[in-house]
Amino acid sequence: MVWGAMSSAGVGPLCFLRSKVNAAVYQEVLEHFMLPAADQLYGDADFIFQQDLAPAHSAKASSTWFKDHGIPVLNWQANSPDLNPIENLWGIVKRKMRYARPKNAEELKATIRATWALITPEQCHRLIDSMPRRIAAVIQAKGAPTKY
Repeated sequence: MVWGAMSSAGVGPLCFLRSKVNAAVYQEVLEHFMLPAADQLYGDADFIFQQDLAPAHSAKASSTWFKDHGIPVLNWQANSPDLNPIENLWGIVKRKMRYARPKNAEELKATIRATWALITPEQCHRLIDSMPRRIAAVIQAKGAPTKY
């Protein structure tokens, strides 16, 4: 599994995970990757963290971690369409990698890192800037799938 962060300013560092992600593992990722990414991408500016409702994300211990660190989390509805723009960013990464043929796990990681490094702040900004259109499309479709 790969964890990454983005904002309209660009992408943060990647974290490659070998174990199953439970609340404790997730909090380690937040501590060692999300916090530095937030410093890199936002500096002293305020931000709202967006995540889905994976069990490790919605665990009480993870909620407590965010509260203890003073980081607001976007309220995310259960069974809502996934409007997290990073999912689209992962799609871009996969499309850019489609002709890569890594021979082992280390080559795969290197390919993912190199592809991630090609993501521009403009691409991230466009994805985030599309959120009002995405939300309007979901509302118009009454929660049914949209082109996003």
